[in-house]
Amino acid sequence: MDARMSRYMFLTIALVVVLFSSLYVIRETERAVVLRFGKLIESNTAPGLHVRIPGIDTVRKFNGQVLTLDAQPESFYTLEKKRLIVDSFVKWRIDNVDTYYRATGGDETIARNRLAARANDGLRNQFGKRRLNEVVSGQREELMAELTRELNEAAMQELGIRVIDVRVKKIDLPPEVSDAVYQRMSAEREKLAREYRSRGKEEAEKIRADADRQVTIIEAEAYRDAERAKGEGDARASAIYAAAYEKDREFYAFTRSLRSYEESFSNPDDLLLLDTKSDFFRYLGDRTGAAPVKR
Repeated sequence: MDARMSRYMFLTIALVVVLFSSLYVIRETERAVVLRFGKLIESNTAPGLHVRIPGIDTVRKFNGQVLTLDAQPESFYTLEKKRLIVDSFVKWRIDNVDTYYRATGGDETIARNRLAARANDGLRNQFGKRRLNEVVSGQREELMAELTRELNEAAMQELGIRVIDVRVKKIDLPPEVSDAVYQRMSAEREKLAREYRSRGKEEAEKIRADADRQVTIIEAEAYRDAERAKGEGDARASAIYAAAYEKDREFYAFTRSLRSYEESFSNPDDLLLLDTKSDFFRYLGDRTGAAPVKR
């Protein structure tokens, strides 16, 4: 009984092992091929649960997501024979699993190397028929679109790979000419700065000259208006004095004398030597202001 149970358990375990080894799962992010004795019998296996013959069939899985090929910077020459150091990258994914496996044996490193070589050839051709200003700014988007299309056609046919996008990250001048270019650019900017400073000084002189002219005009007009107002005030004062004099000459003379006394004796340090019988003191000697009698 024990031996029979042991056989049943052994057979059950063996059956479970065989069953599990016969099943395999392909995820949505994967691509796969099935090999039988090393010969390709099924490619582009759909995602899901599948059955294979254990020990006979081999399943090779590949990453089906969008991958990035970050290429090493390479030297390319433009139409004017100017050398540039170009750093680029390629976005790609496996599209035709059958072609991909037959071309690379499922080795992603081989696929990357062959795709990088194709991308470099395409960049060399695109840069070689354009001038420096075109590849830097003028026709850069057109260059990338054309390169993506050509590279995709070649990669699909040879590697079963779909090229989604090709982009240039950076374009540099070679180190041996970078300093010279920098010096030339610096000299050009310095020349431009001197021109701007010269124009600024010229404009500043014009502004200062115009401001000085306006100040002179404003001061002259202000002096003219002040003199005019002062003249009008003096005229009105004279008219008031005349009217007051005509109204009461004696009182006018008395107030004028009091004002004269106040102005003359305002400073205690002043010393005046005057005859007490002079006309200056006549209102001090007689309230009527009669002239003092000289003896």
